[in-house]
Amino acid sequence: MKVALVRQQYTDFGGAERYTSALAEHLIDSGHEVHVFANEWKGKKNKANGEGIIFHHVPMLKGLSVLEVVSFAYNSRRMLKREQFDIIHSFERTLHQDVYRAGDGCHREWLIQRKKIDPWHKRMTQAINPLHLSLLRIEREIFREGNYRAIIANSKRGKAEIMAHYGVPSEKIRVIYTPVDRTHFPMDHPPERGKRVRDSLGIPDETRVLLFVGSGFRRKGLTGVIEALPMVGENTHLIVIGKDRIAPYRSLARKAGKEKDVHFIGPVSFVEQYYEASDLFIFPTIYEPFSNVCLEAMASGLPVATSQINGASEIIIEGKNGYVIENPIDHIEIADKIKKGLMLDRDEVKKVNSTMLKNFTWEKHIEKVCTVYDEIAGK
Repeated sequence: MKVALVRQQYTDFGGAERYTSALAEHLIDSGHEVHVFANEWKGKKNKANGEGIIFHHVPMLKGLSVLEVVSFAYNSRRMLKREQFDIIHSFERTLHQDVYRAGDGCHREWLIQRKKIDPWHKRMTQAINPLHLSLLRIEREIFREGNYRAIIANSKRGKAEIMAHYGVPSEKIRVIYTPVDRTHFPMDHPPERGKRVRDSLGIPDETRVLLFVGSGFRRKGLTGVIEALPMVGENTHLIVIGKDRIAPYRSLARKAGKEKDVHFIGPVSFVEQYYEASDLFIFPTIYEPFSNVCLEAMASGLPVATSQINGASEIIIEGKNGYVIENPIDHIEIADKIKKGLMLDRDEVKKVNSTMLKNFTWEKHIEKVCTVYDEIAGK
């Protein structure tokens, strides 16, 4: 098939972006012709000889977020209508697609959940914020009957949100979980690489290491993790990977008496070595349809503690391979789940994770996605 994938940009440290790039490569390997419509794409692309991605640059007004969102939505629609595709598969809130993958969830639901952490003045202005109004308008258009042929949700929770907020029939929404490439995240990895990470950060071998991976620290729940550290114990360090302003969180760690125990790494392209250096993956996100990093942590053999609003909690068996955090802004509960997670038997965790992830291979994922494509193309 001739397939168009729509994603605003690709960066090699974003989970959703890495997923889109990997999907493109697997579709090409399956014999499909793949076109990517994006404003910026740093992944593999090769227009020659029909091999690799055929890239289409979508112009976008830069500066204000609302201008970026609206200009990309309208310009991508204009460009897509110029050509004929068997499938147009969008990963953004855009205005022209056959398949929409709701990997970012419902913006309407996010606005509800963020009230838990927003200061009063942001809650007051939310209803008149041009960015939110534009995203909600585009979202309504996406889910309007006749404007899509299939919806892919990456969790059961994501499907339920779309049905509740926009009345999309259940049969129109397929739940296809995100896959993980276990060759990139080996469960039985040699200890040397993880030890090198610990040594480079000055973390002793006997110290327990928590890992947090995610850009947008406030939404991903880093505040609660740092506040929980004093309750977890003296012999515990936290590694933080992701893009955001570090100063407020460094200050928070200082107030908690944990400044020397929190290591801010920034965004990185290769996170494997940090999973290998850690004892528990902690991710009390305020809102997340399904976090890819939880899958990566599981593939690396780690127990995972994440919030119930994260779709990835659907594959956590409490007391076996991790724990589910009911209230992601309650640092006392976060501390309790961290302590319980650190007590889990790692060999048992690896067995449970390995069994669970048999259903999360790229081969099975591509098969499910292509089944959706075939059904649409055949209509």
